[in-house]
Amino acid sequence: MSQEWNIRSRGHVCTICQQPLLDKSLVVSALKDTGEGYERFDCHPECWKVTERDWQPFSQWDGVYLAPAKEVKKEPLKKEDAGELLRKLVTLDDPAMKNVVYVLAVMLERSKILVERDAKRRDDGLIRRVYEDRKNGDTFVILDPGLRLENLGEVQQQVVALLSGTKTLGEVASEDEAADTATA
Repeated sequence: MSQEWNIRSRGHVCTICQQPLLDKSLVVSALKDTGEGYERFDCHPECWKVTERDWQPFSQWDGVYLAPAKEVKKEPLKKEDAGELLRKLVTLDDPAMKNVVYVLAVMLERSKILVERDAKRRDDGLIRRVYEDRKNGDTFVILDPGLRLENLGEVQQQVVALLSGTKTLGEVASEDEAADTATA
């Protein structure tokens, strides 16, 4: 799989019985590794228990379904927050931004916005971490790049620069690639 991270949104109906998930009801969520990406399943616990599967989940967790809140109209020039920046970077799928993506995910986990649901070690020793957004249920599969402590300060500065708007994604990606070349 070429993606180092990706995102899958929570479903609003049971993947198995196709009945709506009810607000504040229990839900079983699972990711299936298809070889080309991840397929997400959100199911009633009863449906998950009785349905036979010929595959093992890449990751599975129990949660509570929260119905989407009605969107409040945002100000047109609102500053980008860490969650929005993470979503943007995950959508871009730029390997040069792997350190920034990982630090943003850890920041959001420590802020209790994301919760780590699973971690799987790959054959090359790196770890894929499965995070879920507590509020809207989106799932992020993010590669842990194995950042060293001496590189952490630089990546944190890049994150601050992106959030404050003092640097562009291109400038930070160039810095990240240069740092990777210097440590290789």
